[in-house]
Amino acid sequence: MRDSSSAVAALVVDIAGRRWQVASAGHDISIPLHFNEAQPTFFGAEPASARAITAGSFVGDVRHGGSCNCSTHTLTPHCNGTHTECAGHITRERLSVRDLAVRHLSAALLVTIAPVPSPDNADDRVISLAALQAAVGNAKLGDYQALVVRTSPNDASKLTRNYDSGPMPPYFTTDAMRYVVEQGIDTLVVDLPSIDRAQDGGHLAAHRIFWGMPAGSTSAETVTRPRATITELAYIDSAVSDGAYLLNLQVAPFMIDAAPSRPILLALSPA
Repeated sequence: MRDSSSAVAALVVDIAGRRWQVASAGHDISIPLHFNEAQPTFFGAEPASARAITAGSFVGDVRHGGSCNCSTHTLTPHCNGTHTECAGHITRERLSVRDLAVRHLSAALLVTIAPVPSPDNADDRVISLAALQAAVGNAKLGDYQALVVRTSPNDASKLTRNYDSGPMPPYFTTDAMRYVVEQGIDTLVVDLPSIDRAQDGGHLAAHRIFWGMPAGSTSAETVTRPRATITELAYIDSAVSDGAYLLNLQVAPFMIDAAPSRPILLALSPA
């Protein structure tokens, strides 16, 4: 659509009954994954690595005399960088994020939250219901399909942080996650390695709440929100302001429960 008062074309979109104007410049909030170099890691996973293939006299590295570069890359999507996961993360049945991550464009609200001390674990910090509601403020979360959560303090160390050393990473309380679901959010993006406590006895309560599953269930038949997705280990630079965005969630077409992804935010304003 072309704005009659300007020579610059303006993109206007209708999402869930609201009309928005979309900014032309976006913010990539994925973590670039540098194989064999510094990178985030979680849950004891090996670092993502790359190795040039060899076949007879051929070596897949131009620096070593090869005619072209061709490498085998090894990674653990859940632990080595920005990834999007589906309910198949906790079901016996092998559900594919490629098939279930079907919402590629969403109206998203970006909020910044300072995790608070956990009432249950003295050394933990959590995203509580009160902290989440305070961050949302006067915004109406029900106007959005996606929620993007940036935790503070926020700095570039998140690009290469080892989440297995130091304090327990923050996580969502069950009350906070129920609120997210009640508001109709089906696309959740966080800068945390997990929305649940890293060591929680295998309960994954927040994951089950988000996908609408009973406590302890591992059956795909109990999933009531099969199209809902969680994107973890994003990084949202502090220069990106809280507010409304169009989320373009790009997910690698892997036929597994989680795959590397590239969420991009484009600022929205009422049209």
